[in-house]
Amino acid sequence: MADAVTFSFSDTIAGYVTRFDSGARLLRLKTADGREFDVSLAGDPSAELVRNLDEPYIDASGHIDEMLSPGRFLFVYGVHYPERGGSFDAKRLVFLGRGSEDYRFEEPSWWIKQIESLADFYKRAQFGDGPVDFTEYRTEIRLGGDKTASHVQETDTISRLVYGMASAYLLTGKDEYLEVAERGTEYLRKHMRVVDSEEDVVFWYHGISVDGDSERKLFTSEFSDDYDAIPMYEQIYALAGPIQTYRVTGDVRIKNDADATIRLFDKFFFDPEQGGYYSHIDPILFSADHESLGENAERKNWNSVGDHAPAYLINLYLATGDQKYADFLEYTFDTIADKFPDYKNSPFVQERFFRDWSHDTAHSWQQNRAVVGHNLKIAWNLMRMNSLKAKPEYEQLAKKIGEIMPTVGSDVQRGGWYDVVERIKEGDQEAYRFAWHDRKAWWQQEQAILAYLILNGTVGGDANLREARQAQAFYNTFFLDHDEGAVYFNVLASGTPYLLGTERLKGSHSMSMYHSAELCYLSAVYNNLLINGREMDFHFQPDPTNLPDRILRVSPDLLPAGSVKIASVEIDEKPYTDFDADALTVRLPDVQSRVKVKVRLRPVAKK
Repeated sequence: MADAVTFSFSDTIAGYVTRFDSGARLLRLKTADGREFDVSLAGDPSAELVRNLDEPYIDASGHIDEMLSPGRFLFVYGVHYPERGGSFDAKRLVFLGRGSEDYRFEEPSWWIKQIESLADFYKRAQFGDGPVDFTEYRTEIRLGGDKTASHVQETDTISRLVYGMASAYLLTGKDEYLEVAERGTEYLRKHMRVVDSEEDVVFWYHGISVDGDSERKLFTSEFSDDYDAIPMYEQIYALAGPIQTYRVTGDVRIKNDADATIRLFDKFFFDPEQGGYYSHIDPILFSADHESLGENAERKNWNSVGDHAPAYLINLYLATGDQKYADFLEYTFDTIADKFPDYKNSPFVQERFFRDWSHDTAHSWQQNRAVVGHNLKIAWNLMRMNSLKAKPEYEQLAKKIGEIMPTVGSDVQRGGWYDVVERIKEGDQEAYRFAWHDRKAWWQQEQAILAYLILNGTVGGDANLREARQAQAFYNTFFLDHDEGAVYFNVLASGTPYLLGTERLKGSHSMSMYHSAELCYLSAVYNNLLINGREMDFHFQPDPTNLPDRILRVSPDLLPAGSVKIASVEIDEKPYTDFDADALTVRLPDVQSRVKVKVRLRPVAKK
């Protein structure tokens, strides 16, 4: 093989300006790992400012020279030519802010505006200009928001849409979003919920197939990895949207469903001998070891053990303060900290296990591969849990993941985070090989952003802030669909949207507003309250009679104790003073109907 690349190709460089020679039209950029590249601007490239959804194009082509100040981070898309040892001609520049130290995604309302745009897109795609009627819901949504011919309604995707709408209401107080969340929750309860009185549990159908006025229940999963079984993660994510709605409304029926579903987990998925939760049970005997499960029999994985926390359990604790949920969270994270690290063999955690916690390295598509986002998700959620109950092993593992992952899971040349890679290098390999491709998925960018934001907001560190900014920069530059709305599923390594197959869709088995909305909600919380010291408003609409002692809990996430306090409260647009600023609770008035509550939270200055 030739030593040098002998053909031209288009690519992206993400880097920091080290030098700019205006006369020679030559820019030098330093990448995240310290390599320097010369970039020619002689071809008069276009330049723009990164923009949020629903914002117009902001041209910066006439300001290139004055904006290329040392230290500024930007993206350059251009063409590599092989002559003279290689040259790179810029065609497009994207600046992240007007000033060299400015990052637009750190503006106080950036993520709030983005979640509004997402909510408007999905509301329009699913219901048009008509009433919010979930009989019209479709799992599959095309790139521009049109529905496909498929009319299978998956429980998890409805729940994920509900989560997004409830989160949008929490940040904006717009009733139209709460209406979608509540109607979706009712639809789930009526059509997808199964109450097993004999076992005293609730479980959830995979979904329903609708044909006119008739519907056919889909009891077991239709997804290829889990076909003809009841996977734990589908039961987990059935709770995600309703529980986020419960945070807003305090509807006790939702909490009762959650408790009954947790009883399902403890009765049929829990392993009382070896610990942890199985990933699948069969649909007839509710057994985790039945031969019909095939390679999913007696298996445990990240989804069955860890996904409880971000999907519903942290939010259930935030809404109730109930110690039993805190205990469940502690058990979850103790298990993760104990079983998942495998640093003697790989920089990536182990994600799949047999019953006895020995490593399953030959399972289905995963084999001995790492999902980059799962590593980052563990770091993010460990730091959330560490704010509830601090343990050295939580913080140490989260920090270790944060330190290791950029060199093995991120693209230090172009920015962004990869998908699935081999956990082990073979022979003389210098890099961890991609399982199938070098594309980058929207949800894995979310995990990186939230992991490094919360690490910076809790333990500090310039490296964590730098990683958080770089991840936010790539996501906001390349994943926002300014033509059709919402965000792309996948982009190529260079940031160009990948629009083939199911990855072309805006709604699918894998995508339905959840991760994009969660990113907006928590990025707003971490950027404003933990990092930049700015106040935020949150909105609720509970019936005081549903809440014990009429106490509304308003903490936006598991944040370090004492880092945030209530600055002010309004109920039905009037000032209200019956609250505990430090405990983040509001004692609601003794009335028999729902009230609108707006709470302003203020960061407490670090000593």
